[in-house]
Amino acid sequence: MATVFGRLIVKANHEVIQVVSRSIANARQLAEELGCRFSDNPAILDTTADMYVVAMTDIALNEMHESYFLGDKIIVHTAGAVSKDILKAVSSRYGIIYPLQSLRKENRELHQDIPLLIDGNTAEVTNLIEQFALTLSSMVASVNDDQRLKLHVAAVIVSNFTNHLYSLAADYCNKESLDFKMLQPLIEETALRLRFHLPGEMQTGPAIRKDITTLDKHLNILSQHPELKKMYLKMTDSIMNP
Repeated sequence: MATVFGRLIVKANHEVIQVVSRSIANARQLAEELGCRFSDNPAILDTTADMYVVAMTDIALNEMHESYFLGDKIIVHTAGAVSKDILKAVSSRYGIIYPLQSLRKENRELHQDIPLLIDGNTAEVTNLIEQFALTLSSMVASVNDDQRLKLHVAAVIVSNFTNHLYSLAADYCNKESLDFKMLQPLIEETALRLRFHLPGEMQTGPAIRKDITTLDKHLNILSQHPELKKMYLKMTDSIMNP
């Protein structure tokens, strides 16, 4: 998260003045890429910045307290399931910039704008965060803690759960001496259709057709893969009985 945000910030012609990380090696690596100073000690914090972006795990965010106090400097965190008020002891002006995207620092090229969900503890702070966010992405929406958490749930379903199904399918293919890569065009086509159609309109397969003959054949094959068979039955039931 910190790496991708840092790259976006620099690309938008903002200046990153410091990277602080609990790992001095990580801090140095990112600081060298962004061209700024670095530290592994939060007590050695440059207080001249206009905004502070906290890219931490949810657990680490809960460990932030008044010892990090920044007065009235704007500070934002990037978590989807943590309230903005976690930062109220750190500054009188705080908020959130949450990227609704799966980010990995290994992926240096982003092929589309990242949707950014923003919020602030006052209208003035929200407006300033929005102005900043719009320099990073054209897709910016102001949402409150409850709305952001609900979108986070949806994001887990469409990304984490879907990827888990890919993993199950890849494992199944490996055990059956099949080439999982043969499914990649199908995966991509299914995702691309959603740019133009609602998911429900694009549902295909034996479950939506109530094709019991094909379903029985599939279940017979999956008898050698009991865990995958359970998943198949649950998904089939969900499609057939929405």
